[in-house]
Amino acid sequence: MSDQKITVVIVGMGFGKEFIPIYLQHPNINKVGICTRNPKTLEELRTKYNLDPELCFEHFEDIPGRDDVDAIHVVTPVPDHARMTLASLNANKHTACTIPMAMTKEDCQAIVEAKRRSGKVYMMMETALYTREFLYGLNLAETGELGRIQFVRGSHIQDMSMEGWGEYWKGYPPMLNGTHAISPLLRINNTTAETVVCHGSGRLSDDLSSRYGSPFAVETATFTLKNSDVIAEATRSLFDVVRQYRESYDVYGTKMSFEWEQLQDEEHVIFDGGENAKRINVPDTDELLIDPIKHFTKREKIDDPNHVSFLQGAGHGGSHPHLVQEFMAAIIEGRNSAVDAELAANYTLAGICAHESAMKGGERITIPTY
Repeated sequence: MSDQKITVVIVGMGFGKEFIPIYLQHPNINKVGICTRNPKTLEELRTKYNLDPELCFEHFEDIPGRDDVDAIHVVTPVPDHARMTLASLNANKHTACTIPMAMTKEDCQAIVEAKRRSGKVYMMMETALYTREFLYGLNLAETGELGRIQFVRGSHIQDMSMEGWGEYWKGYPPMLNGTHAISPLLRINNTTAETVVCHGSGRLSDDLSSRYGSPFAVETATFTLKNSDVIAEATRSLFDVVRQYRESYDVYGTKMSFEWEQLQDEEHVIFDGGENAKRINVPDTDELLIDPIKHFTKREKIDDPNHVSFLQGAGHGGSHPHLVQEFMAAIIEGRNSAVDAELAANYTLAGICAHESAMKGGERITIPTY
């Protein structure tokens, strides 16, 4: 392993604080800094993790210009993603950002171009690609156990009217941030989305629909995929639909199929021929991680299990140490990350274009490539 040492600053101390101990225990970390607008939280976390006071910030704008910062990891509200990512890349910092990459086509393109100019690593930290459930299915696909994939379906159904979600989420168009439902479908087929047709269903309350000018309670999209005869279907809902949280993917093959559990902790289902079906508990993924951080796949390692993102997101499926490991490995090895800017743009634009299609009555939209 390389002895290169990296100093990273994590911006946003909601569930962003969960990454502090993971980075601290990674062998290629020099120092970890944090940024939050809440002075009390800043001091509590600085003391708890014995962080360098010089790397604890209340204002993001103070970070990109620092010569002693190598990388910035953005875990802030969605409207800040593009601005902070661009500031980081334009300052020649390695940059990680939680989903989505951005909210507009123009910002996605700007980030791709900024990444190219900087020559630095960019990674969209998509938890759905590193959950134990997805890594299990990906292994089935890559080892040939599924056979030929014939169809994939994803869903992300969530009640974001729960206390704890930011005001900007109210009325947020379902597919505008669709990466959790879309990216597993594209990754398991090792491809990207080319076109989309999306339909809106139902109606939001007037208060919610007026905020973004989007009336739909549910949006369902079908995507054509590059160099593939598989069609991917994704559904997303955030408000005015009653259902337990579900962030799922199903994959159907010629030899085997996998379906996500209907209820939390009910267990997933494998179909392996004829009428055969069995419920399974997918295994943990700690064997895929380096020793110092492998224990972070366990749910009990979550510092704040009552954070609304974890309550509804099942602890993000043990994905956090995988995200850190891949981001750090890309930096150390001088390569693109597994979810580089161009791929992140496709995953994000697939949702943006899906919402555009729904607003245009199901018109087929070609997803831009940069």
